[in-house]
Amino acid sequence: MTPLSPIPLHQQSLSLDHQTLTQVLVQTPNLLIIQDLDGVCMGLVKDPLQRQISLDYVRAASLLDGHFYVLTNGEHIGTRGVNGIIERAIGDPNLVATQGLYLPGLAGGGVQWQNRQGQVYHPGVTDAELEFLAIVPRALRARLQRFCQTHQDILSPKDIEKCIDASVLDNQASPTANLNSFYDRLHNHHQVYADLQQDIHQLMMDLLEKARAQGLEDSFFVHYAPNLGRDAQGTEILRPARLGDSGTTDFQFMIRGAIKEAGVLALLNRYYFQRTGSYPLGADFHVRQCPQAIADLLELVKANFDPQQMPLIVGVGDTVNSQFQQVDGKLEIRRGGSDRNFLLLIQEIGKAFHTGNIIIYVDSSQGEVKNRQPLTLGTNEDGILEVVAGPGDPLDTEDPLTLNVAFPQGHLQYIDFFQKVAQGRSN
Repeated sequence: MTPLSPIPLHQQSLSLDHQTLTQVLVQTPNLLIIQDLDGVCMGLVKDPLQRQISLDYVRAASLLDGHFYVLTNGEHIGTRGVNGIIERAIGDPNLVATQGLYLPGLAGGGVQWQNRQGQVYHPGVTDAELEFLAIVPRALRARLQRFCQTHQDILSPKDIEKCIDASVLDNQASPTANLNSFYDRLHNHHQVYADLQQDIHQLMMDLLEKARAQGLEDSFFVHYAPNLGRDAQGTEILRPARLGDSGTTDFQFMIRGAIKEAGVLALLNRYYFQRTGSYPLGADFHVRQCPQAIADLLELVKANFDPQQMPLIVGVGDTVNSQFQQVDGKLEIRRGGSDRNFLLLIQEIGKAFHTGNIIIYVDSSQGEVKNRQPLTLGTNEDGILEVVAGPGDPLDTEDPLTLNVAFPQGHLQYIDFFQKVAQGRSN
C-alpha cells in the first residue's frame, strides 16, 4: 500500500484515508492503541443489557496483545459489564479466560483494571468507598420509582418497570442512571423528561452530600454524558435536554480521580514496563495519584517517560462535542464529551514527544441513542468523498482537539479496520 496523501495523518482533520492509517498501524513496532468501548466497537443502544459485541473484534483485540488497551467509563464486571457481553457471545466463560479474550485495560474511568484473563482489581479504592457505592443503585431505583408514580398518566406500569430496569446500572465502581429508555418513552413529553433529568441531577447532589456526612467528602464526583465540559471549579456541566435532543442521559456516580485522561498515564506506565522492565511512575501508581489538569498531566509525562521509548499512541473515541450557549447575554463555547480530554492529552503527548500521535473519531450517531451530532459528508471538486462538518458546533473554529481520522459509518466500519490492523501485525 502507498499513502493516499503526502500529509502525515496527525496533521490532518477528519481524514477518510483508512488505507494509510492501516499501513501506519501495521508497520509501527512501538504502538499503543487506547480505545473507548460504547459507540466505538459496539453500537449505542437504549438498554445497555442489549449491547452486543463482535467475536471477530474480540479475537482481533487478542492479536494486539501488549499494544491495545481499553479506557472506558463503563465497567468490565457486573450485570452491565462488557465481560458478560463477551461471555454470552462466546457461550463459555472458561473459554474466554483460557484464551485470554477479555478486553485488557481500565474501566470505571480508570479505577478498575483488568488483564486479558479477566482478573480485576481496583487500585487506590478503599473498602469504605466501595461500600458507599453499593447503596447508589438502590437510591437510583427508589428515586425513579417516586418520579414515575407522579406520571402514571403517561407511563404505564409495564413502561415504568421496563424503563427502571434498563436505567439503573448497578456497576461496582461507577453506578449509573442511564435515561435513554425514559427518553424513548418521553420524547413527546419534553417537560416531563426535562424534569426527570433535573430530578436525577438533584439525587446525585444529595448522594455527594451524604458521602461528605460519612467522612467521604473527597471520594466521589458525578460524570455527565454527554456534557458541556467543566466549569471553573472543574465540575462537569450537565447538558440540558432540548426539543429533539435528550441532552445528558448518563449520570455516573464515580470515584474521584477516575477521569480518562489520568487513565492514559496509568496505561502508559504499564506499557513502558512491558518494554523496559520498569515503571516510570512506580509499580503501585494509579489514577487517583494524578493531577486533574491536562497541562499538569502532560508535565508528569515529560518529566518521567523516556522519549526514546515513547510509542506512537492512537486514541479512539466517539463522544466529542462543542456547543455555543448564551451566558449573561454573551455567546460562550462549551466543549465536552466523555472522550475529549483523554484524546486531547494523547494529542498533546504526541506534540511534546514528536511521535505524531493519531486521534480517531468513530461516528456513533447511527445507533439507537440520538444525542450525537452526525458527521456531514460531501464530495470535493475532484469528486472525492470527504467530511465537510464534524461533531462540534460549526462556529467553533478554535477547538484545540483535532480529530485526525474519521469513521463516518460507525462501529462496524471501525471494527473492519481494526481487524485488518490486527491481522496485518500478526502476519
